[in-house]
Amino acid sequence: MEIYYNPLDIKCKSVIGGIKQSEKFTINVFGNSNEPCIFVLKQDEGEAQYLHMRKTPEGWTIDLSLDNPGLYFYYFRIGNSNASCGKFRKLEISEQIHYYQILIYQAAFETPEWFRGGIMYQIFPDRFFREGNVVVSPEKWLHKSWSEKPEYRMNDQGKVLNNDFFGGNLRGIAQKLDYLQSLNVTVIYLNPIFQAFSNHRYDTGDYKKIDPILGTEEDFAFLVQECAKRGIKIMLDGVFNHTGDDSKYFNKYGRYNELGAYQSKDSKYYAWYKFTHFPDQYDAWWGIDNLPAVNENCPSYIDYITGEEGVLRYWLKYDLAGFRLDVADELPDEFIVKIRQAVKTANPDAIVLGEVWEDASNKIAYSKRRKYFQGNELDSVMNYPLKDAIIHFVNSNDTTYFRQTIAMLRDNYPKKVLDSLMNILGTHDTVRILTAFGGIQAISKDEMNATKMDPCTREITKSKLIVASILLFTLQGNPCIYYGDEIGMEGYSDPFCRGTFEWENIDADLLQHFRLLSQIRTNYSVFKDSEYHELFADTNCLVYERKNRNESVIICVNRGHNKYDLCSDQPLYDLMDPGLPVMRYTIKPFSATILSNKFNI
Repeated sequence: MEIYYNPLDIKCKSVIGGIKQSEKFTINVFGNSNEPCIFVLKQDEGEAQYLHMRKTPEGWTIDLSLDNPGLYFYYFRIGNSNASCGKFRKLEISEQIHYYQILIYQAAFETPEWFRGGIMYQIFPDRFFREGNVVVSPEKWLHKSWSEKPEYRMNDQGKVLNNDFFGGNLRGIAQKLDYLQSLNVTVIYLNPIFQAFSNHRYDTGDYKKIDPILGTEEDFAFLVQECAKRGIKIMLDGVFNHTGDDSKYFNKYGRYNELGAYQSKDSKYYAWYKFTHFPDQYDAWWGIDNLPAVNENCPSYIDYITGEEGVLRYWLKYDLAGFRLDVADELPDEFIVKIRQAVKTANPDAIVLGEVWEDASNKIAYSKRRKYFQGNELDSVMNYPLKDAIIHFVNSNDTTYFRQTIAMLRDNYPKKVLDSLMNILGTHDTVRILTAFGGIQAISKDEMNATKMDPCTREITKSKLIVASILLFTLQGNPCIYYGDEIGMEGYSDPFCRGTFEWENIDADLLQHFRLLSQIRTNYSVFKDSEYHELFADTNCLVYERKNRNESVIICVNRGHNKYDLCSDQPLYDLMDPGLPVMRYTIKPFSATILSNKFNI
């Protein structure tokens, strides 16, 4: 019995990916069997429906329209056999059922069109660039040299205080906007900038005040204004799951004038926190006592963040890109809905982007299915599944896991989300991508501090980063450069992935490569919202296309020893190594390039 179904083939499923509420779509299964075919459909946690598909000369068909937004799962029953999701989403006959899914989203759900096709750049503010003199308070200290390593050693109480600073500031970022413009950056994602005790500032002290080490609100306004002149928007980090213990809200050390929750049950912030034994025992993020967890269901806290005078609208008086929500899977769905409402009321074009490390379309967190893309929640997420898949592909030279991940994302996400994903190779929470490719083990913090690649290993590793960046810049979604990756910075896990930008140690060849990729992405419209088409794949080689009515861009990544010939019915230009167009292109062993029917560089 020969049976074919693949939801990524428009002949099989007339809408690829998530589907709009009440939109009509058709499912076709192709096969030469005379057995009946039943479409088994169930909404998440609902009862299964057994729908008989109509027999056609080519197989079976069914027309559907689902009115209720939510997550649906399905498989097929052909005769007495189960047919469900197999490798690369193709249909497989087996006793064990692996469900396909359909995400139905509200008809009014949209993601900001301006965001798609852009290039993001993430900055850890203390470590990018310092402009002018910087003064820190007595309980903090400033490194003497910009080139020193971040402090990683524990104090005599066994804690890393994160109270060492290098003095990177908002005026410093403004000074380097021409540099960012040379990378065609459209969105700068800033790690937290609000007043806090630590250098990472995820321990918010005051949501409505810029950290004095970074500057003033006037400095922030200046940065936004200067960015706008260059077509760049700022995305802020919204840390709404916890605050700092050294904050106006908790005020454990009495450094703020307001009466904090730690100080008195009469504090107006007391209901924000859950004390198991007042005042010294309380819920904290992952048990870290300087990050007391907030009760996001507390009405006064919800209003403080999302109300008319709340934090979100306070900052959205500036023309921002929007907010990235820290640990979004630890925020209640109802709170995220209110965040979205507040953001979209202030600026309908602002984006709400969540930190989610898994497939966000069907994620279960704390025993509850999350509803990120059903219309009232997020616009997009950080694409950690793609990050892992790219690293695995480049390190293993095997296309399989990468192709499976691409297929999963295309099948499970709404297209408008897929085109808005924040695609990453590294962040402030991960080992730097060059170090990840280096493969040199360093277990202790002392080893991490001392370990650096030798020149030979570094050159091999750079070649891997070049391949990974080509994938990053050409897949659906927006590439995000983690500051310093484009110049070859190394660094193990926190705090070594958060070192200062090495302005005096720029890898010029690597920077030129990233600039070329950014120019290609900017000059070709296919990267905004076109489909992904896999043209060829085997174990080591992958060729895919991004295409619209006028442009075709073909990406060839070969991680094996074989050569391949790509034949075209129109001349192709090699955008990575410009020359005369060719009708036949040889994909060499261990090579990666970008071809196009037009030369727009």
